[in-house]
Amino acid sequence: MRNSMISFCVILSCLVSASFAKATEPPNTFLTRGDLLLSNKKKIASGDAVLSAALTALQQEADKALNNGPYTVTSKSILPASGDKHDYMSVGPYWWPDKSKPDGLPYIRKDGKVNPERFDIPDADQLKKLTNDVQVLAVTYYYTGKAVYAIKASRLLKTWFLNADTRMNPNLNYGQAIPGITEGRGIGLIDSRAFVEMLDVIPLLSGIPEWKDTDTKALQQWFKAFADWMQESPLGIDESDEHNNHGTFYDCQLIGYGLFTGDTALATQVLKNNSYARIESQLDTDGKQPLELARTRPWNYTTMNLRGFFTIARLAENVHTDLWHYTTPTGKSIRKALVWMLPYGTGQKDFPYKSIEPVNTDGFQQLIRTASQVYPDISSKQWVVDDKKLPPFFLLTERML
Repeated sequence: MRNSMISFCVILSCLVSASFAKATEPPNTFLTRGDLLLSNKKKIASGDAVLSAALTALQQEADKALNNGPYTVTSKSILPASGDKHDYMSVGPYWWPDKSKPDGLPYIRKDGKVNPERFDIPDADQLKKLTNDVQVLAVTYYYTGKAVYAIKASRLLKTWFLNADTRMNPNLNYGQAIPGITEGRGIGLIDSRAFVEMLDVIPLLSGIPEWKDTDTKALQQWFKAFADWMQESPLGIDESDEHNNHGTFYDCQLIGYGLFTGDTALATQVLKNNSYARIESQLDTDGKQPLELARTRPWNYTTMNLRGFFTIARLAENVHTDLWHYTTPTGKSIRKALVWMLPYGTGQKDFPYKSIEPVNTDGFQQLIRTASQVYPDISSKQWVVDDKKLPPFFLLTERML
């Protein structure tokens, strides 16, 4: 009996020690800074008013997410050409029926104007909701310790990626199709760009019975297969050669999937072979992004693409690469792209490019805050962002949702 009690106490001591270590060590995230998460958790425990308010707001979002889903590609009634409901499918958002044709085919492009028919196929909308909810739930779990949020996140992940009846096949062969022209395009890969941000929170789920190490390994296998498809399929290869935000987010995804699956060689290879060249090809020496400024929503696309470059730069830190301060031989850099946008994003100047929608600088405020940590020498009072105006998720992670 005495020996049994001693053994029980030893086991209990080990469990308590492991739990304490998990609570006092930064989580192993690759996009969010783990030390920031741990620091914020300590600040909340000490009564930090801004972060505490942010957590209250985020928990309200998480409570709503508890009732969402489950999301799955198998819920659609329209099937792709393969006939397999497990294949992801979407329609190009800016393509409309040609009214001069009896059947409307082939569709014609109206850049920046979204055809509501796109939502007849729910996969793209469900993917967006999946990645959003998983992140909100996992981060709320990290800060509150309430398992109900982690359990819900794990169920959403298993439904979309792992369960045999509902899982998505690891390809985008039928992404952003154009009726009358093509069943799928390489640029459909832009649909899955939020997967990288979603994968970043997987380490926050570790330790709950509902998300085992075997689940993480199964998810890693899924994304290894998806990364292989990106590199080997005609559509994936086609997307890799895009010279605007599509190419930027191709790199984001492939680097992120490499880091998530433990393939740091892949992440390094993409940075070396692709990302340096994208800075050269997409930016002007003064920081303009001409390919994005040519669009009908130029502010939206320049902000989106800069966010992509910021994401790549953060991911690159995991393989000891500094893209934040990299300058091409011709003088182009991410920093210059930010500096060029600053007067417009902070209201110092009116954005001079025509747009079909009003300029909204909310997302840019988050980029300024991120940049202030990397480029302190260009920070000044005129660029200060009011923390209280930032979204709760960003305040708690310093990462855009």
